[in-house]
Amino acid sequence: MKQLVTFALLLCGGISFLSAQADAPDGIDRSLPEFSFSELDLAGEMHFLASDYLAGRRTGSVGNEIASEYIAAQLRAYGYAPINGDSYFQPVPLRRIAAPEEGMLMVGETKMTHGADLLIMRGPAAELSTNVVFANYGWVDPETGHDDYEKLDVKGKIVITRPGIPGDVTQQGIFKGVSDKPALAAERGAVAIFELYQLPFPWGAFKGYFGGERMGLDEGNESAEIPYGFIKVDDDFLEKLQEKKKGLPGKAMSTGMRSEIIMSQNVGGILEGADATLKDEYMIMTAHFDHVGVGKQGGGAYTEQDSIFNGARDNAFGTISLLAAARAFAEEKPRRSIIVLAVTGEEMGLLGSKYYAENPLVPLEKTIYNFNTDGAGYNDTGAISLFGMGRTGIDEQIERAAAAFDTRVIGNPAPEQGLYDRSDNVSFAAKGVPALTFSPGFADFDDAIFKYYHQVTDNPETIDMAYLKKYCQIFTLAARLIADRDVRPIWVEGDKYQEAGKKLYGTRK
Repeated sequence: MKQLVTFALLLCGGISFLSAQADAPDGIDRSLPEFSFSELDLAGEMHFLASDYLAGRRTGSVGNEIASEYIAAQLRAYGYAPINGDSYFQPVPLRRIAAPEEGMLMVGETKMTHGADLLIMRGPAAELSTNVVFANYGWVDPETGHDDYEKLDVKGKIVITRPGIPGDVTQQGIFKGVSDKPALAAERGAVAIFELYQLPFPWGAFKGYFGGERMGLDEGNESAEIPYGFIKVDDDFLEKLQEKKKGLPGKAMSTGMRSEIIMSQNVGGILEGADATLKDEYMIMTAHFDHVGVGKQGGGAYTEQDSIFNGARDNAFGTISLLAAARAFAEEKPRRSIIVLAVTGEEMGLLGSKYYAENPLVPLEKTIYNFNTDGAGYNDTGAISLFGMGRTGIDEQIERAAAAFDTRVIGNPAPEQGLYDRSDNVSFAAKGVPALTFSPGFADFDDAIFKYYHQVTDNPETIDMAYLKKYCQIFTLAARLIADRDVRPIWVEGDKYQEAGKKLYGTRK
Protein backbone atom coordinates (compact mmCIF):
# COMPACT_ATOMS: atom_id res chain seq x y z
CA MET A 1 0.00 0.00 0.00
CA LYS A 2 2.84 2.37 0.93
CA GLN A 3 4.47 1.70 -2.44
CA LEU A 4 1.22 2.51 -4.24
CA VAL A 5 0.88 5.81 -2.35
CA THR A 6 4.49 6.68 -3.12
CA PHE A 7 3.96 5.84 -6.79
CA ALA A 8 0.78 7.93 -6.86
CA LEU A 9 2.58 10.91 -5.33
CA LEU A 10 5.42 10.59 -7.82
CA LEU A 11 2.90 10.31 -10.65
CA CYS A 12 1.08 13.43 -9.47
CA GLY A 13 4.36 15.25 -9.13
CA GLY A 14 5.31 14.16 -12.63
CA ILE A 15 2.00 15.32 -14.04
CA SER A 16 2.40 18.63 -12.23
CA PHE A 17 5.94 19.00 -13.59
CA LEU A 18 4.88 18.17 -17.13
CA SER A 19 1.97 20.60 -16.86
CA ALA A 20 4.24 23.41 -15.73
CA GLN A 21 6.61 22.72 -18.58
CA ALA A 22 3.74 22.66 -21.09
CA ASP A 23 2.55 26.02 -19.83
CA ALA A 24 5.92 27.62 -20.57
CA PRO A 25 7.02 26.79 -24.13
CA ASP A 26 8.66 30.25 -24.26
CA GLY A 27 10.90 29.46 -21.28
CA ILE A 28 9.25 32.04 -19.01
CA ASP A 29 9.12 31.05 -15.35
CA ARG A 30 5.47 31.36 -14.37
CA SER A 31 6.29 31.17 -10.68
CA LEU A 32 7.60 34.76 -10.83
CA PRO A 33 5.79 37.20 -8.49
CA GLU A 34 4.15 39.07 -11.39
CA PHE A 35 2.07 35.99 -12.20
CA SER A 36 0.32 36.25 -8.82
CA PHE A 37 -0.56 39.96 -8.67
CA SER A 38 -3.80 40.69 -6.83
CA GLU A 39 -6.48 42.57 -8.73
CA LEU A 40 -7.95 43.76 -5.44
CA ASP A 41 -4.62 45.20 -4.25
CA LEU A 42 -4.16 47.07 -7.51
CA ALA A 43 -7.75 48.34 -7.40
CA GLY A 44 -7.16 49.65 -3.89
CA GLU A 45 -4.15 51.63 -5.07
CA MET A 46 -6.16 53.02 -7.97
CA HIS A 47 -8.96 54.17 -5.68
CA PHE A 48 -6.43 56.03 -3.55
CA LEU A 49 -4.13 57.62 -6.14
CA ALA A 50 -7.05 58.74 -8.33
CA SER A 51 -9.30 59.73 -5.43
CA ASP A 52 -10.92 63.13 -4.92
CA TYR A 53 -8.79 63.39 -1.76
CA LEU A 54 -5.66 63.94 -3.89
CA ALA A 55 -7.48 66.62 -5.93
CA GLY A 56 -5.96 65.80 -9.30
CA ARG A 57 -2.31 65.55 -8.07
CA ARG A 58 -1.33 68.83 -9.75
CA THR A 59 2.41 69.49 -9.60
CA GLY A 60 3.27 71.41 -6.45
CA SER A 61 -0.13 70.81 -4.83
CA VAL A 62 -0.85 69.10 -1.51
CA GLY A 63 -2.38 66.14 -3.36
CA ASN A 64 0.75 65.78 -5.45
CA GLU A 65 2.88 65.77 -2.29
CA ILE A 66 0.66 63.16 -0.62
CA ALA A 67 1.03 60.93 -3.69
CA SER A 68 4.82 61.28 -3.52
CA GLU A 69 4.83 60.33 0.17
CA TYR A 70 2.71 57.28 -0.61
CA ILE A 71 5.11 56.14 -3.32
CA ALA A 72 8.11 56.65 -1.04
CA ALA A 73 6.42 54.61 1.70
CA GLN A 74 5.88 51.72 -0.69
CA LEU A 75 9.51 51.75 -1.86
CA ARG A 76 10.70 51.86 1.74
CA ALA A 77 8.46 48.90 2.62
CA TYR A 78 9.76 46.90 -0.36
CA GLY A 79 13.34 47.38 0.84
CA TYR A 80 14.57 49.78 -1.83
CA ALA A 81 17.50 51.98 -0.87
CA PRO A 82 16.83 55.75 -0.94
CA ILE A 83 17.85 57.32 -4.25
CA ASN A 84 19.23 60.56 -2.82
CA GLY A 85 21.51 59.88 0.14
CA ASP A 86 19.14 58.97 2.96
CA SER A 87 16.10 60.40 1.14
CA TYR A 88 13.65 58.89 -1.32
CA PHE A 89 13.02 62.38 -2.75
CA GLN A 90 14.79 64.53 -5.31
CA PRO A 91 13.63 68.14 -4.85
CA VAL A 92 12.67 69.79 -8.16
CA PRO A 93 12.69 73.62 -8.10
CA LEU A 94 9.99 75.07 -10.33
CA ARG A 95 8.70 78.46 -11.38
CA ARG A 96 4.92 78.79 -11.64
CA ILE A 97 3.92 81.19 -14.39
CA ALA A 98 0.62 82.92 -15.17
CA ALA A 99 -0.19 84.67 -18.44
CA PRO A 100 -0.42 88.47 -18.75
CA GLU A 101 -3.76 90.02 -17.92
CA GLU A 102 -3.69 91.90 -21.24
CA GLY A 103 -1.74 91.76 -24.49
CA MET A 104 -1.94 92.84 -28.12
CA LEU A 105 0.04 92.55 -31.36
CA MET A 106 -0.57 94.48 -34.58
CA VAL A 107 1.26 93.68 -37.81
CA GLY A 108 0.29 95.98 -40.66
CA GLU A 109 -3.50 95.92 -40.66
CA THR A 110 -3.74 92.63 -38.76
CA LYS A 111 -4.53 92.95 -35.06
CA MET A 112 -4.28 90.05 -32.61
CA THR A 113 -5.47 89.98 -29.01
CA HIS A 114 -4.07 87.89 -26.17
CA GLY A 115 -6.45 85.05 -25.34
CA ALA A 116 -7.97 85.02 -28.83
CA ASP A 117 -5.52 84.79 -31.75
CA LEU A 118 -2.45 85.79 -29.70
CA LEU A 119 -0.92 83.77 -26.87
CA ILE A 120 1.81 85.52 -24.87
CA MET A 121 3.82 82.85 -23.06
CA ARG A 122 6.91 84.61 -21.72
CA GLY A 123 8.41 88.01 -21.11
CA PRO A 124 8.09 91.28 -19.17
CA ALA A 125 5.60 94.11 -19.51
CA ALA A 126 6.19 96.09 -22.69
CA GLU A 127 4.65 98.67 -25.00
CA LEU A 128 6.28 98.73 -28.46
CA SER A 129 5.87 100.55 -31.77
CA THR A 130 8.32 99.35 -34.43
CA ASN A 131 8.76 97.25 -37.59
CA VAL A 132 7.90 93.54 -37.71
CA VAL A 133 10.24 91.18 -39.64
CA PHE A 134 10.25 87.48 -40.54
CA ALA A 135 13.24 85.40 -39.33
CA ASN A 136 12.45 81.91 -40.65
CA TYR A 137 12.72 79.70 -37.51
CA GLY A 138 14.54 82.33 -35.45
CA TRP A 139 17.09 79.63 -34.70
CA VAL A 140 20.87 79.56 -34.30
CA ASP A 141 22.90 76.34 -34.01
CA PRO A 142 26.70 76.74 -34.06
CA GLU A 143 27.23 72.97 -34.42
CA THR A 144 25.37 72.80 -37.74
CA GLY A 145 26.13 76.36 -38.86
CA HIS A 146 22.40 77.22 -39.01
CA ASP A 147 21.82 80.93 -38.34
CA ASP A 148 18.52 82.54 -39.28
CA TYR A 149 19.82 85.94 -38.16
CA GLU A 150 23.06 85.89 -40.15
CA LYS A 151 21.89 88.35 -42.83
CA LEU A 152 18.98 89.90 -40.97
CA ASP A 153 18.92 93.09 -38.93
CA VAL A 154 16.38 92.68 -36.12
CA LYS A 155 17.70 95.36 -33.77
CA GLY A 156 14.77 97.22 -32.22
CA LYS A 157 12.24 95.10 -34.18
CA ILE A 158 9.52 92.54 -33.51
CA VAL A 159 10.37 89.12 -34.96
CA ILE A 160 7.94 86.55 -36.44
CA THR A 161 9.15 82.95 -36.95
CA ARG A 162 8.01 79.51 -38.00
CA PRO A 163 7.13 77.16 -35.09
CA GLY A 164 9.58 74.81 -33.42
CA ILE A 165 13.14 74.39 -34.57
CA PRO A 166 14.45 73.35 -38.02
CA GLY A 167 13.44 69.76 -38.72
CA ASP A 168 11.61 69.33 -35.41
CA VAL A 169 8.04 70.48 -34.72
CA THR A 170 7.42 67.72 -32.16
CA GLN A 171 6.63 68.57 -28.55
CA GLN A 172 10.36 68.46 -27.82
CA GLY A 173 11.10 70.91 -30.63
CA ILE A 174 8.34 73.25 -29.50
CA PHE A 175 9.61 73.23 -25.90
CA LYS A 176 13.14 73.83 -27.17
CA GLY A 177 11.88 76.87 -29.05
CA VAL A 178 9.95 78.16 -26.04
CA SER A 179 13.08 77.80 -23.94
CA ASP A 180 15.70 79.26 -26.30
CA LYS A 181 14.16 81.46 -29.01
CA PRO A 182 13.50 84.57 -26.90
CA ALA A 183 17.14 84.72 -25.76
CA LEU A 184 18.46 84.20 -29.31
CA ALA A 185 16.29 87.07 -30.56
CA ALA A 186 17.10 89.35 -27.62
CA GLU A 187 20.85 88.80 -28.05
CA ARG A 188 20.50 90.24 -31.56
CA GLY A 189 18.54 93.26 -30.43
CA ALA A 190 14.95 92.17 -31.10
CA VAL A 191 12.31 93.61 -28.78
CA ALA A 192 9.69 90.81 -29.08
CA ILE A 193 9.32 87.46 -30.85
CA PHE A 194 6.24 85.45 -31.87
CA GLU A 195 5.92 82.06 -33.59
CA LEU A 196 3.30 81.25 -36.24
CA TYR A 197 0.87 78.59 -35.09
CA GLN A 198 1.20 75.77 -37.65
CA LEU A 199 1.01 72.68 -35.45
CA PRO A 200 -1.01 69.44 -35.89
CA PHE A 201 -3.36 69.94 -32.94
CA PRO A 202 -6.16 72.41 -32.24
CA TRP A 203 -5.31 76.02 -31.41
CA GLY A 204 -7.90 75.97 -28.63
CA ALA A 205 -6.22 73.03 -26.91
CA PHE A 206 -2.81 74.66 -27.31
CA LYS A 207 -4.09 77.89 -25.75
CA GLY A 208 -5.74 75.98 -22.93
CA TYR A 209 -2.49 74.21 -22.12
CA PHE A 210 -0.07 77.14 -22.41
CA GLY A 211 -2.43 80.01 -21.70
CA GLY A 212 -3.32 79.02 -18.16
CA GLU A 213 -1.03 78.54 -15.23
CA ARG A 214 2.20 76.90 -16.37
CA MET A 215 5.39 75.70 -14.78
CA GLY A 216 8.98 75.42 -15.79
CA LEU A 217 12.22 74.44 -14.14
CA ASP A 218 13.55 77.35 -12.11
CA GLU A 219 16.81 78.35 -13.77
CA GLY A 220 17.32 81.55 -11.84
CA ASN A 221 15.59 83.91 -14.28
CA GLU A 222 11.96 84.92 -14.00
CA SER A 223 11.12 84.90 -17.71
CA ALA A 224 12.42 85.87 -21.13
CA GLU A 225 14.00 89.29 -21.59
CA ILE A 226 11.43 90.16 -24.27
CA PRO A 227 7.76 89.26 -24.94
CA TYR A 228 7.35 85.89 -26.63
CA GLY A 229 4.41 83.77 -27.78
CA PHE A 230 2.38 82.32 -30.66
CA ILE A 231 -0.03 83.88 -33.16
CA LYS A 232 -2.87 82.27 -35.13
CA VAL A 233 -3.22 84.03 -38.48
CA ASP A 234 -4.58 83.49 -42.01
CA ASP A 235 -2.54 81.59 -44.58
CA ASP A 236 -1.65 84.74 -46.51
CA PHE A 237 -0.20 86.53 -43.46
CA LEU A 238 3.30 85.14 -43.94
CA GLU A 239 3.27 85.88 -47.67
CA LYS A 240 2.43 89.54 -46.99
CA LEU A 241 5.17 89.77 -44.37
CA GLN A 242 7.81 88.17 -46.60
CA GLU A 243 7.02 90.59 -49.43
CA LYS A 244 8.36 93.46 -47.33
CA LYS A 245 12.11 93.00 -46.83
CA LYS A 246 12.19 95.74 -44.23
CA GLY A 247 9.07 94.35 -42.58
CA LEU A 248 5.67 95.77 -41.80
CA PRO A 249 4.83 98.46 -39.25
CA GLY A 250 3.72 97.00 -35.96
CA LYS A 251 2.79 97.48 -32.33
CA ALA A 252 2.87 95.18 -29.33
CA MET A 253 1.71 95.47 -25.74
CA SER A 254 1.86 93.10 -22.77
CA THR A 255 1.21 93.60 -19.07
CA GLY A 256 3.88 90.93 -18.47
CA MET A 257 4.02 87.40 -17.12
CA ARG A 258 3.40 86.71 -13.43
CA SER A 259 5.58 84.14 -11.67
CA GLU A 260 6.55 82.57 -8.34
CA ILE A 261 8.94 79.85 -7.12
CA ILE A 262 7.45 76.52 -5.93
CA MET A 263 8.94 73.13 -5.06
CA SER A 264 7.96 69.64 -6.10
CA GLN A 265 9.82 66.33 -5.96
CA ASN A 266 10.67 63.17 -7.82
CA VAL A 267 10.47 59.96 -5.79
CA GLY A 268 12.86 57.06 -6.21
CA GLY A 269 14.57 54.01 -4.82
CA ILE A 270 17.34 51.63 -5.87
CA LEU A 271 17.38 47.83 -5.80
CA GLU A 272 20.73 46.08 -6.27
CA GLY A 273 20.78 43.45 -9.02
CA ALA A 274 21.27 39.75 -8.38
CA ASP A 275 24.08 39.18 -10.92
CA ALA A 276 27.55 40.13 -9.64
CA THR A 277 28.75 40.84 -13.19
CA LEU A 278 25.79 43.05 -14.14
CA LYS A 279 24.67 44.77 -10.93
CA ASP A 280 26.79 47.87 -11.67
CA GLU A 281 24.48 48.54 -14.64
CA TYR A 282 21.10 50.11 -13.94
CA MET A 283 17.75 50.08 -15.68
CA ILE A 284 15.66 53.11 -14.72
CA MET A 285 11.91 52.55 -14.68
CA THR A 286 9.75 55.68 -14.72
CA ALA A 287 6.15 56.85 -14.52
CA HIS A 288 4.80 60.32 -13.83
CA PHE A 289 2.49 60.58 -10.83
CA ASP A 290 1.22 64.13 -11.37
CA HIS A 291 -1.97 65.13 -13.16
CA VAL A 292 -3.69 68.43 -13.97
CA GLY A 293 -5.59 69.38 -10.82
CA VAL A 294 -9.00 70.99 -10.28
CA GLY A 295 -11.32 73.31 -12.19
CA LYS A 296 -9.74 75.73 -14.64
CA GLN A 297 -6.33 74.17 -13.95
CA GLY A 298 -7.40 71.01 -15.74
CA GLY A 299 -8.03 72.66 -19.09
CA GLY A 300 -11.13 70.57 -19.82
CA ALA A 301 -14.86 70.85 -19.17
CA TYR A 302 -16.03 70.60 -15.58
CA THR A 303 -19.10 71.27 -13.47
CA GLU A 304 -19.81 72.46 -9.95
CA GLN A 305 -20.69 68.86 -9.07
CA ASP A 306 -17.44 67.45 -10.48
CA SER A 307 -14.40 69.66 -11.01
CA ILE A 308 -11.59 67.22 -10.08
CA PHE A 309 -9.46 65.75 -12.86
CA ASN A 310 -8.61 62.51 -11.05
CA GLY A 311 -6.23 61.10 -13.68
CA ALA A 312 -6.99 57.40 -13.24
CA ARG A 313 -5.65 56.55 -16.69
CA ASP A 314 -3.11 59.37 -16.85
CA ASN A 315 -1.19 58.37 -14.90
CA ALA A 316 -2.36 56.52 -11.81
CA PHE A 317 -2.43 53.53 -14.20
CA GLY A 318 1.31 53.86 -14.87
CA THR A 319 2.25 54.72 -11.28
CA ILE A 320 0.52 51.58 -10.02
CA SER A 321 2.32 49.53 -12.68
CA LEU A 322 5.64 51.00 -11.56
CA LEU A 323 4.95 50.08 -7.94
CA ALA A 324 3.77 46.59 -8.92
CA ALA A 325 7.06 46.01 -10.73
CA ALA A 326 8.99 47.41 -7.78
CA ARG A 327 7.33 44.94 -5.43
CA ALA A 328 7.83 41.97 -7.75
CA PHE A 329 11.51 42.80 -8.19
CA ALA A 330 11.96 43.06 -4.42
CA GLU A 331 10.62 39.50 -4.16
CA GLU A 332 12.67 38.14 -7.08
CA LYS A 333 15.56 40.36 -8.12
CA PRO A 334 16.49 40.89 -11.78
CA ARG A 335 20.10 40.47 -12.85
CA ARG A 336 20.77 44.21 -13.26
CA SER A 337 20.15 46.86 -10.64
CA ILE A 338 16.87 48.76 -10.84
CA ILE A 339 16.10 52.44 -10.30
CA VAL A 340 12.40 53.05 -9.70
CA LEU A 341 11.66 56.74 -10.31
CA ALA A 342 8.21 58.34 -10.09
CA VAL A 343 8.53 61.76 -11.67
CA THR A 344 6.63 64.97 -11.12
CA GLY A 345 5.68 67.69 -13.58
CA GLU A 346 5.14 65.61 -16.73
CA GLU A 347 1.90 67.42 -17.45
CA MET A 348 3.73 70.74 -17.12
CA GLY A 349 6.33 69.87 -19.78
CA LEU A 350 8.23 66.71 -18.69
CA LEU A 351 9.80 68.76 -15.89
CA GLY A 352 10.62 66.04 -13.35
CA SER A 353 12.26 63.70 -15.84
CA LYS A 354 14.12 66.59 -17.47
CA TYR A 355 15.44 67.69 -14.09
CA TYR A 356 16.60 64.15 -13.25
CA ALA A 357 18.27 63.73 -16.66
CA GLU A 358 20.14 67.00 -16.04
CA ASN A 359 20.90 66.08 -12.41
CA PRO A 360 21.07 62.26 -12.30
CA LEU A 361 21.42 60.58 -8.92
CA VAL A 362 23.02 57.56 -10.60
CA PRO A 363 25.42 58.42 -13.46
CA LEU A 364 23.64 58.20 -16.80
CA GLU A 365 26.56 56.29 -18.33
CA LYS A 366 25.73 53.49 -15.86
CA THR A 367 22.03 53.67 -16.80
CA ILE A 368 21.55 51.23 -19.66
CA TYR A 369 17.82 51.68 -20.31
CA ASN A 370 14.75 53.77 -19.49
CA PHE A 371 11.51 51.80 -19.35
CA ASN A 372 8.74 54.37 -19.00
CA THR A 373 5.00 53.79 -18.59
CA ASP A 374 2.43 56.45 -19.45
CA GLY A 375 -0.76 56.75 -21.46
CA ALA A 376 -3.84 58.67 -22.42
CA GLY A 377 -6.14 55.69 -21.89
CA TYR A 378 -7.11 52.53 -23.72
CA ASN A 379 -9.66 51.26 -26.20
CA ASP A 380 -8.29 47.74 -26.67
CA THR A 381 -7.94 45.53 -23.59
CA GLY A 382 -6.50 42.76 -25.74
CA ALA A 383 -3.37 44.78 -26.41
CA ILE A 384 -0.67 47.03 -25.01
CA SER A 385 0.94 49.82 -27.02
CA LEU A 386 4.61 50.64 -27.38
CA PHE A 387 6.15 53.98 -28.33
CA GLY A 388 9.66 53.33 -29.57
CA MET A 389 9.13 49.88 -31.03
CA GLY A 390 11.89 48.97 -33.46
CA ARG A 391 14.33 51.53 -32.05
CA THR A 392 16.26 49.94 -29.17
CA GLY A 393 16.41 46.20 -29.85
CA ILE A 394 14.07 45.07 -27.07
CA ASP A 395 11.02 44.18 -29.18
CA GLU A 396 11.53 40.46 -28.56
CA GLN A 397 11.29 40.93 -24.79
CA ILE A 398 8.10 42.99 -25.09
CA GLU A 399 6.51 40.48 -27.45
CA ARG A 400 7.38 37.56 -25.15
CA ALA A 401 5.94 39.31 -22.10
CA ALA A 402 2.72 40.20 -23.90
CA ALA A 403 2.32 36.69 -25.32
CA ALA A 404 2.71 35.21 -21.82
CA PHE A 405 -0.58 36.94 -20.98
CA ASP A 406 -2.28 36.36 -24.36
CA THR A 407 -1.96 39.99 -25.37
CA ARG A 408 -0.98 41.72 -28.61
CA VAL A 409 1.53 44.55 -29.04
CA ILE A 410 0.54 47.64 -31.02
CA GLY A 411 3.71 49.32 -32.20
CA ASN A 412 3.96 53.11 -32.42
CA PRO A 413 0.23 53.94 -32.70
CA ALA A 414 -1.05 57.35 -33.86
CA PRO A 415 2.29 58.33 -35.46
CA GLU A 416 0.90 61.74 -36.46
CA GLN A 417 0.78 62.65 -32.76
CA GLY A 418 4.55 62.27 -32.23
CA LEU A 419 3.85 60.48 -28.96
CA TYR A 420 7.37 59.12 -28.47
CA ASP A 421 8.57 62.67 -27.92
CA ARG A 422 5.68 63.63 -25.63
CA SER A 423 6.42 61.56 -22.53
CA ASP A 424 9.22 61.26 -20.00
CA ASN A 425 11.19 58.72 -22.03
CA VAL A 426 12.39 61.53 -24.30
CA SER A 427 14.21 63.27 -21.43
CA PHE A 428 16.46 60.23 -21.21
CA ALA A 429 16.62 59.57 -24.95
CA ALA A 430 17.88 63.11 -25.55
CA LYS A 431 20.82 62.30 -23.27
CA GLY A 432 21.52 59.08 -25.17
CA VAL A 433 19.89 56.52 -22.86
CA PRO A 434 17.89 53.99 -24.93
CA ALA A 435 14.26 54.51 -23.92
CA LEU A 436 10.64 53.77 -24.75
CA THR A 437 7.16 54.25 -23.35
CA PHE A 438 4.93 51.30 -22.52
CA SER A 439 1.27 52.28 -22.75
CA PRO A 440 -2.25 50.83 -22.47
CA GLY A 441 -3.70 49.40 -25.67
CA PHE A 442 -4.95 51.72 -28.38
CA ALA A 443 -4.44 52.13 -32.11
CA ASP A 444 -5.59 55.72 -32.52
CA PHE A 445 -7.24 58.59 -30.67
CA ASP A 446 -10.97 57.96 -30.86
CA ASP A 447 -14.03 58.87 -28.80
CA ALA A 448 -13.22 56.14 -26.28
CA ILE A 449 -9.90 57.85 -25.55
CA PHE A 450 -11.15 61.44 -25.54
CA LYS A 451 -14.08 60.54 -23.28
CA TYR A 452 -11.59 60.29 -20.41
CA TYR A 453 -8.33 61.92 -21.52
CA HIS A 454 -7.79 64.97 -19.27
CA GLN A 455 -11.46 64.91 -18.34
CA VAL A 456 -13.21 64.90 -14.96
CA THR A 457 -14.74 61.58 -16.03
CA ASP A 458 -11.39 59.78 -15.62
CA ASN A 459 -12.31 58.22 -12.28
CA PRO A 460 -11.31 54.88 -10.67
CA GLU A 461 -14.81 53.48 -11.14
CA THR A 462 -14.35 53.58 -14.92
CA ILE A 463 -11.21 51.43 -14.92
CA ASP A 464 -11.27 47.81 -16.08
CA MET A 465 -9.40 46.39 -13.08
CA ALA A 466 -8.79 43.02 -14.74
CA TYR A 467 -7.03 44.88 -17.56
CA LEU A 468 -5.04 46.93 -15.05
CA LYS A 469 -3.80 43.69 -13.51
CA LYS A 470 -2.82 42.23 -16.88
CA TYR A 471 -1.12 45.50 -17.85
CA CYS A 472 0.94 45.47 -14.63
CA GLN A 473 1.90 41.85 -15.24
CA ILE A 474 3.10 42.47 -18.80
CA PHE A 475 4.94 45.65 -17.83
CA THR A 476 6.74 43.89 -14.99
CA LEU A 477 7.65 40.79 -16.98
CA ALA A 478 8.87 42.87 -19.92
CA ALA A 479 11.00 44.99 -17.60
CA ARG A 480 12.48 41.86 -16.04
CA LEU A 481 13.33 40.37 -19.42
CA ILE A 482 15.07 43.60 -20.49
CA ALA A 483 16.99 43.86 -17.20
CA ASP A 484 18.06 40.21 -17.51
CA ARG A 485 19.44 40.46 -21.07
CA ASP A 486 23.03 39.32 -21.55
CA VAL A 487 23.76 42.40 -23.67
CA ARG A 488 22.78 46.03 -23.13
CA PRO A 489 20.10 47.50 -25.39
CA ILE A 490 21.41 50.05 -27.90
CA TRP A 491 19.86 52.47 -30.40
CA VAL A 492 19.34 50.98 -33.84
CA GLU A 493 21.58 52.30 -36.59
CA GLY A 494 20.45 55.68 -37.84
CA ASP A 495 18.11 56.51 -34.95
CA LYS A 496 18.01 60.24 -34.23
CA TYR A 497 19.25 59.59 -30.67
CA GLN A 498 22.06 57.24 -31.70
CA GLU A 499 24.74 59.95 -31.68
CA ALA A 500 23.73 61.04 -28.19
CA GLY A 501 24.06 57.39 -27.13
CA LYS A 502 27.56 57.14 -28.58
CA LYS A 503 28.53 60.33 -26.80
CA LEU A 504 27.18 59.01 -23.49
CA TYR A 505 28.52 55.48 -23.62
CA GLY A 506 31.43 55.72 -26.04
CA THR A 507 32.08 52.54 -28.02
CA ARG A 508 31.01 50.23 -25.22
CA LYS A 509 28.21 47.83 -26.17
